[in-house]
Amino acid sequence: MEHIVVTIARQYGSGGKTVGEMYAKELGIPCYGMNLLKMASEESGINEQLFMQFDEKLRNNLLLRMTTDLYDGQVIPPGHKDFVSAKNLFNWQAEVIKRLAKSETCVIIGRAADYVLKDYPNVVSVFVHASPEFNLARAMERNSMTTAEMEKFIASTDKYRSDFYKHYTGREWTDARNYDLCLNSGKLGFEKCVEEIKAYIKVRFE
Repeated sequence: MEHIVVTIARQYGSGGKTVGEMYAKELGIPCYGMNLLKMASEESGINEQLFMQFDEKLRNNLLLRMTTDLYDGQVIPPGHKDFVSAKNLFNWQAEVIKRLAKSETCVIIGRAADYVLKDYPNVVSVFVHASPEFNLARAMERNSMTTAEMEKFIASTDKYRSDFYKHYTGREWTDARNYDLCLNSGKLGFEKCVEEIKAYIKVRFE
């Protein structure tokens, strides 16, 4: 296998992003997350601010959260009335994700990348989770909120991630069948999560 892409979905507070960054740093490879929005903007010609607003639109729109608009692998061309629609903004992010998967070894955090790349043989999809107590304790270390505020924020963030995933994939975000590996960072710790990803790749590809 010329290059391998690791996608990481994660509960808020579980440290999935940290695990991905640690893995990328150890291998000396890029790690992509929110910077995908800028890359999608540059490739599509659509203002980056619209990509940011697209995220907020799904977060705050009840109807959008309750419906699905499954990713079909297509982008809508300039001049079409839906060129800057939420669907097309997601499609352009997916185009960037697919280009990366075809060209380099990297880590991709979030953005339903596991689904976008589900038919790619060089992809390892990971879901990082932990107990509510672990997620809360870790989140409290990094944010100045009361416990009640943080619990509400974690629930809201995870619901958004779940809604985002369901809207574009039709799948349940926490369904283990969507992923190659599900890792409990609260029990393993971040370093051992990295080791588990490396061990899986060794067994599968070497």
